[in-house]
Amino acid sequence: MAEYTRNQKKIIERYYDQRDTIMLGKLSELVTELYLADGESQLDKLWDRAGKAMKNLKIKESISAHILQQRSPEVLAKHVKDWMDRPPSK
Repeated sequence: MAEYTRNQKKIIERYYDQRDTIMLGKLSELVTELYLADGESQLDKLWDRAGKAMKNLKIKESISAHILQQRSPEVLAKHVKDWMDRPPSK
């Protein structure tokens, strides 16, 4: 394993401290992309990315399955807003 400088270690540590916030930001960007997507294959890829992001955020399986089954950007947007309004868990 490579040795990291103190500065690099701090950057890596801050990334992992803010990982949930970063993932929520990416998920909210996906909502926009889903609204603008025009092809079925593009939609499939975006929904796959949304599923992976929810898994990384450790969203309950039942909630993410419901969102992915609905395939509605509005439903995803509502949940993302709710998740962003919650205080971060430590």
